[in-house]
Amino acid sequence: MKKSLVLLVLFGLLLGLHASVWAVEGAPIDINTATVEELTELKKIGVKTAERIVAYRQAHGPFKTVAELKEVKGVGDKILMLNKDRLTVGK
Repeated sequence: MKKSLVLLVLFGLLLGLHASVWAVEGAPIDINTATVEELTELKKIGVKTAERIVAYRQAHGPFKTVAELKEVKGVGDKILMLNKDRLTVGK
């Protein structure tokens, strides 16, 4: 009985973990729909830069290319290179 209870509690804790813990490492992130939280999963992207990306997207519309991210303050060639396999502009 105790083992079953312990297993049930552990299983419940696992289910309660944030969805990002379950995300596949390196899964693509659509820069046209990503939240600030999702953008901060990228290498060298902090909260401030992620907020700037979202603000740029809201002001200028969806990104047409990943390279357009360089228009956002704090995003340059190095960040694009570090995240090239994870960035997408959708379908």
